[in-house]
Amino acid sequence: MQVDILIIGQGISGTFLSYYLQKEKKSFVVIDNGFVNAPSRVAAGIINPVTGRRIVTVWKAEELFPFAWQAYNEIGHQLGITAISQKNIIDFFPNPFMRESFLKRIEEKAEYLHSFPEQNHFNLYFNYEFGCGEIRPAYTAHLETLIPAWRKHLQQNSQLREEEFDPALLQTGNEKIVYKDIIADKIIFCDGAGDSSNHFFKQLPFAPNKGEALVVEIPGLPQQYIYKKSMTLAPLAEKDMFWIGSVYHWDFDNAEPTPAFRKNTEAVLKEWMRIPFRIVEHRCGIRPATIERRPFVGLHPLHKNIGIFNGMGTKGCSLAPYFAKQFVDHILYNLEIDPEAGISRFQKILSRN
Repeated sequence: MQVDILIIGQGISGTFLSYYLQKEKKSFVVIDNGFVNAPSRVAAGIINPVTGRRIVTVWKAEELFPFAWQAYNEIGHQLGITAISQKNIIDFFPNPFMRESFLKRIEEKAEYLHSFPEQNHFNLYFNYEFGCGEIRPAYTAHLETLIPAWRKHLQQNSQLREEEFDPALLQTGNEKIVYKDIIADKIIFCDGAGDSSNHFFKQLPFAPNKGEALVVEIPGLPQQYIYKKSMTLAPLAEKDMFWIGSVYHWDFDNAEPTPAFRKNTEAVLKEWMRIPFRIVEHRCGIRPATIERRPFVGLHPLHKNIGIFNGMGTKGCSLAPYFAKQFVDHILYNLEIDPEAGISRFQKILSRN
């Protein structure tokens, strides 16, 4: 089999990279092992325009958010699914100081932050003493629908190999990449936290962290919002089903769920919720985060036919569409990758490989 691009990994990064290659009518094959705890299969798909205790706007929100909305709608239309929904965030203030900070930011004309006119609107469902504000627009990317739908699309077009990628079988050269029976012009690694030990890119400042979440059934809770207090409660595509999480474990021995997280999260829900809930599933995954909190996008400085599209961290749902398009345009038309995301910023360290 001869293709233009060999893609390793079909998380949200590999999905959008292959989508934009398809739009450009380029041939490719994706190798993915279908790992159930891959970050894209564990995440809630929340696209939140603000971050941190200071409630500041996230990096490049004014470009990323409109692009993501359009990209998810386009791929959803092709697949016949709803790939994204606007789900504004109801931010319940955990204390009077956070309330004061939120209201002060509104007075400063902070984009995306709004007062919520009916402060008692959610009394039937939640315990909250200090009121709430609204973050809008915010979105939910329906990864639990999108990833399998795109996988099925790849299968139907013979563009997916469902297997574990074995780096020992990869043959690299100046002109072509050879892997088993596949001959490709380029190989792009979208392999999540696994790329932190990749022979070609292990010098990059990855900072993998472990995240956990519960899937909870909460009958009667309105699903048009994302709810946030000490934790985030996000609606899933299935009726009455919600995702709640997640934590950041920087020191961990494995990718297994921890009893402590489940116990703590259940206690949070019992204190927060006024209506019954049922825990359905405990999920856990390793995020491919980076020290700089910026993605890794580009071709290796020494091996021009080997690339990486990774390091999205917790912002993968908003970053992946935008930078997948940018990466494809770079490969095909030599257009520039944003210097804050391009791996050219690590040219010196990668050139030591």
